[in-house]
Amino acid sequence: MLTLAGLSHHTAPVDVRERFAAEVQAGRHSLVDLLASEHVREAVLLSTCNRTELYAVTDGAIDDTALFSMLPKPPGIDAASFQQFVYVRRGQEVVQHLFRVVSSLDSMILGEAQIQGQVRSAYESAAKLQREHRLVGPVLSRLFESALRVGSRVRSETRLGDGAASIPSAAVELAKKIFGSLAGRHAVIVGSGEMSEIAFDCIAGENARITVVSRSEESARRLAARGGAKATTIGQLPDLLPAADIVIAATSAPHNVITAEMVGRVLPKGPKQPLLILDIALPRDVETEVGAVTNVFLYNLDDLHRVIEGTMERRRAEVPFAEGIIEEGVAEFQNWYNSLEVVPLIRELRQRSEQIRAAEVERALRSLRHLSEQDRAAVDVLTRQLLAKLLHQPTVRLREAVAAGDGADIVNAARYLFELDRQLENDAG
Repeated sequence: MLTLAGLSHHTAPVDVRERFAAEVQAGRHSLVDLLASEHVREAVLLSTCNRTELYAVTDGAIDDTALFSMLPKPPGIDAASFQQFVYVRRGQEVVQHLFRVVSSLDSMILGEAQIQGQVRSAYESAAKLQREHRLVGPVLSRLFESALRVGSRVRSETRLGDGAASIPSAAVELAKKIFGSLAGRHAVIVGSGEMSEIAFDCIAGENARITVVSRSEESARRLAARGGAKATTIGQLPDLLPAADIVIAATSAPHNVITAEMVGRVLPKGPKQPLLILDIALPRDVETEVGAVTNVFLYNLDDLHRVIEGTMERRRAEVPFAEGIIEEGVAEFQNWYNSLEVVPLIRELRQRSEQIRAAEVERALRSLRHLSEQDRAAVDVLTRQLLAKLLHQPTVRLREAVAAGDGADIVNAARYLFELDRQLENDAG
């Protein structure tokens, strides 16, 4: 049975999610260890900053408690607290959940692009272990490959990922509206914290030249090393402004780091070319009066939030189209998955029928010893052909019934009619 146990931003606060993710990243939790459980046949572990989820193929006997025990166990989280964060899905709910995750409908930011790569990485990591351990079999391979196809369709056939959906990405979108291409433009990032890191990645993706400014030169160098940028200290900021095209300010300072006096001193008549200053700090890094300087364009968090709100409104309008693609994908996978239960039945039916055919032909030929070897072979071929024709239509109907969702009842009826249920009982006995 397809099974999922996990936690996400819907059920656990960020400090709990971080501890689960850290447990996985530290290598203290191994997928290979799960195979010691007699209930687990296949497994993939998806771990990001917003979710830790175990996807598995298990036998029907496994309960929620056993599933919980398979997830990473960060120190300091007791069993009672642990269970309040974790959810369980089974069967088709697992398929629908993963397809929504990979399509970013279940993300903290609707339409964010990173999750598809994270799902692919989780699947490929488990697949690499497959060379030495039984980890990813036919069911999870089909599930994750189908999910990635659905995610790609959502991104290519809808506008769910259009526009800026984070403060740093909104800042870059504004910069592109002013300058067009940002390739070769000089961007100064003031600060080295989380927001600065995201802004760095966004602006680096546009091939801009970057200088990182921070109170600590070591912190500035650490961030600059992400993309071959330059690094310096906050004291050098005034000297950078005359040659800057874009300034992104994201410090945690309790006071303004860019003042009207500073800008007036280094740019007494204003910049010769447009200077875009994006203040994404709280409290603000840039004095409001800086925006009054000629050729300076100043935007703060409120301005950028309005950009994001417009983006999210457009993205929400695309959700029904994405849901339609997901429904198609779920139905396609479920038809394939349902067909698996009829494959053993068809195999048993053919094997049982062949045993009967072979036994009857052998008995008949004992009383037909006058037949030549050629005639005896012809009898064998004829009975094989008759058997194939007799079994063809029942086989087709069995597959059709499973695809239509009526598999369980039809399979049970077929087992009863052809006495395959007794065969199972005999094998078990």
